[in-house]
Amino acid sequence: MARPERIKLEKGTFKKAATFFRFIKPYKATFILGMIFLFLSSVTAMLFPYLMGQLIGKEKPVDIAGVETIIPDASQWIDMNNTSTLIIVMMCVFGAQAIFSFFRIYLFGYFTANALKDLRLEAFSQLVSSPLNFFNKNKVGELTSRISSDVEMLRDTLNSTLATFIRQIITVIISLIALFFMSPRLCFIMLGVVPVVAIIAVFFGKFIKKIAKETQDSSAQSNSVLEESLMGINNVKAFANEFFEIIRYKKRVIEVRDKTMRIVKWRGLFTTFVIFFMFGSIVFVIWQGKLMVDKGDMSNENFFSFILYTIFVGGAISNLPDLYAKVQKAVGSTESLMTILDGETEDLSLKPIEKPLNLKGKVNFNNVSFSYETRDDVEVLKGISMNVKAGQQIALVGPSGSGKSTLSALLLQFYKPISGSILFDDKNANEYFLSELRNEMAIVPQEVILFGGTIKENIAYGNLNASEEEIIEAAKGANAHGFISEFPEGYETYVGDRGIQLSGGQKQRVAIARAILKNPSILILDEATSSLDSESELLVQEALDRLMKGRTSFVIAHRLSTIKNCDKILVLESGNIVESGTHEELVKLENGVYRNLSEIQYR
Repeated sequence: MARPERIKLEKGTFKKAATFFRFIKPYKATFILGMIFLFLSSVTAMLFPYLMGQLIGKEKPVDIAGVETIIPDASQWIDMNNTSTLIIVMMCVFGAQAIFSFFRIYLFGYFTANALKDLRLEAFSQLVSSPLNFFNKNKVGELTSRISSDVEMLRDTLNSTLATFIRQIITVIISLIALFFMSPRLCFIMLGVVPVVAIIAVFFGKFIKKIAKETQDSSAQSNSVLEESLMGINNVKAFANEFFEIIRYKKRVIEVRDKTMRIVKWRGLFTTFVIFFMFGSIVFVIWQGKLMVDKGDMSNENFFSFILYTIFVGGAISNLPDLYAKVQKAVGSTESLMTILDGETEDLSLKPIEKPLNLKGKVNFNNVSFSYETRDDVEVLKGISMNVKAGQQIALVGPSGSGKSTLSALLLQFYKPISGSILFDDKNANEYFLSELRNEMAIVPQEVILFGGTIKENIAYGNLNASEEEIIEAAKGANAHGFISEFPEGYETYVGDRGIQLSGGQKQRVAIARAILKNPSILILDEATSSLDSESELLVQEALDRLMKGRTSFVIAHRLSTIKNCDKILVLESGNIVESGTHEELVKLENGVYRNLSEIQYR
């Protein structure tokens, strides 16, 4: 199985990821206010080491009873030598920090929830607006997995990781400033450690980002196998290939496990190194500070404050590499999302069509050639030309791979011809607005996929503004009202995932009812009865005959009995129209392709 195309992390990664801030822009005020409260909560937190050092560094014992009973007057509140004042100041600092932290958490959560809501909506709009070539190159399972996992990673980063990362940086800066004023000599010892750790963190961040990206790709592949196996569970069981799917999935999850363990190993080794290096340095600094206290070069209070600030710096620096790695992973995830969001889309209207074109249904193919982008060396259609009058029924027959379904895809403008032109009512397809043109067409495919709602909702998909009476009339026209009425919940019956609760014939009739409700100018029937039993085929064919009446119809069929009455039959072979005419005309052609197909079927 071919590996999916990967998005490489290059120099423009951060520039690409920075485009995510357009989702934060509408909530800029909330974001800035959140950053202010983050700064305030971080600054108030950094008062704790100083105040605690002043408290526990006093040479005289603390009178706890006195602390609880003595309330100083206003003039004593600035006296930092007074134990009661210190306790009250500390409680005020803790209270302020608690309030600042609440607003920081709430504001960060608010803009994160709203920014990601906008991101999800734009990502979904981008995907449903992407051309079919995009889905030919990317597996749906991997796309959904990537978007889901990447958005969740962004949520964690914006909610907590980013705030923690910034708070740790503020902790280091304020702590170093405090350390410098308390003892420049000891501060320079600490500064000798910081650059080394920072450089290692940068290199580790780049390395872990690369491994994390590979792990995400492997995880997306494993989810793709999972989705494919469950979506095709009927085939899996029919061919007794459960063991094969387990082996296929096991291979992917082992790959994810191995790459995850690679991250774990390197992160563990790095954390071990940082802990030993940082806390060993802290012990050394404490030792040097104690010597200075013994010599009288530093007060006892400042020594205890210095110890606490040093521990804060050590803890913050040891956490920074891991936080930086998480931020790097989020940047990689953001780049992947932005690459999807910046991809090519069709020129569609994402609003209901207010004024339909009401085409007559005349269609002209003028020397149309086409090849798929994924295999551009194979020409699927070769100079196809045909003129279809409004209201005509045109049958497309031929062996598999002759280009029948491709021709219908070109009708629906899923793809553009490599050369030649397609005209609707004597006007080039490129001159129409794509959404309005597709709104004039309906397709009843061989494999009907229904949405997981009710029968009523699936029929109404053809016309979202249809009344209940119109839905019922469409169902009657599709020979579907009878079986729908037999269900206990009638039209409110849930069809299940992809319509699994309905039989093939029932799903076809729901699809026909949907097409009837749309009332298209041009109808495409792609093997609509090929997989049905005789009784279901008869009911479906009756419904199709009513649906085709009075509108231009393109019927792709292998069963020639279903197209005998078509106005014209086009026989395709290797991308060319090799025969054209009515059923009676074509069966008379000696050594003709259609005659040969007819003789095989009726033999």
